[in-house]
Parts: sequence; structure tokens; C-alpha cells
Amino acid sequence: MDAPSQSGTPVIHLHQGDLPGDVTFTGSVAVDSETQGLDLSRDRLCVVQLSGGDGVCHLVQIAAGQASAPNLKALMEDPGVVKIFHYARFDIAALKRWLAIDCTPVYCTKIASKLVRTYTDGHGLKDVVRELVGVELDKQQQSSDWARDTLSPAQQGYAANDVLYLHRVKAQLDAMIAREGREHLLQACLDFLPMRVELDLAGWGAVDIFHH
Repeated sequence: MDAPSQSGTPVIHLHQGDLPGDVTFTGSVAVDSETQGLDLSRDRLCVVQLSGGDGVCHLVQIAAGQASAPNLKALMEDPGVVKIFHYARFDIAALKRWLAIDCTPVYCTKIASKLVRTYTDGHGLKDVVRELVGVELDKQQQSSDWARDTLSPAQQGYAANDVLYLHRVKAQLDAMIAREGREHLLQACLDFLPMRVELDLAGWGAVDIFHH
């Protein structure tokens, strides 16, 4: 892995099509994705962001029509590396829908937040990072064109910010979850995530099958 910047500025590496074979992660990796929109039957995967929590971010641009990324797939399916997401349900579905990747094991900071930060309804990444890490995220590029051939510096910075703080967020949430004795609830939800994604992709995305 690359050494983080001594100035505190994130180090961003941009890759085309796949993660280079010499980029490795140990224990866990923060992951996010950018798509053309929120309808996965229509809106393709454009970018995958990865960080080891060390101030370094790897951005992988996915081309139109691309259906595989072997190195990325190997990492996402490595049982020895926990994949940390915020709202894992969408990102896992995007990776499965467009690159045939089955992410495992996974951790979702949004699920953990909802299980333990019951004193608020602010569970977006910006809210969680602000409270638990003390960093104000700039979300201006959230609705930009992620399918463009050349990502702007602002887009790259935005994409990196979505993964750079997830390790620290996870550590804070894990401590809160343990304090409240809700580890078993969190683990059960995380174990169910792959099946929730299967239901989403099979057409039950808007249906609560547990509802009366």
C-alpha cells in the first residue's frame, strides 16, 4: 500500500477497468461505488472506491459494457478481508448486477448506525462522519456525471471522501454497539444482506416481505 500524505491530504490513485494486481488490503477495506443513477436495471456501475483507512484511496473506473474485473472480484470475495460500506445494500447490488461480484464478508455502517444511534434520524454518511469523526463532508458532486471518460478533481475528491473515514466510523460504532449489547443484532443483519440484495435484484426491492 502507498504511504499516506504527511500533509493530511488524501492520496488518490485512479485506475481503468480493474484494481492493479499489486494493490492489496489486509483485514478490511472501505468500499463505495458511483453509478449513473439509482435504478440498477438501467443505471450502470461507473466507479468503485477503495481505501485501507490510511489516507490512500484507489478509484477504479468501470467502462460501459464492462462485465468483469478479476482483481476487484478477488478482493471483494476474499473471506479474509471485511468490506466496509455505508448503505451496503446498494453497493453490493451494483457490484453483483454489473460485475458478477458476490461481496463477502461485509459490514454496513448505516445499519450499525440505525441500530445504535437511535437518538437521531440522521444516518446519512455526512451525518455519521460529522458526529463520529468530526469531519464535514462536501457532497456537491453527489449528482454529477460519473460515466464521463475523465473524472474531474472535484469528483475524485468526493469519491475518495466516501471511503476515507469508514474505518474510523466503524470503530466508533462498534464501541457503541458493544456498549448497548447489540452485537448479535448487527451480525444477523449483516449476514442477511446478501439475501436482501438477491431480493432487490429479483424484483422485491420495494416490498417488505415481513410486513403483514
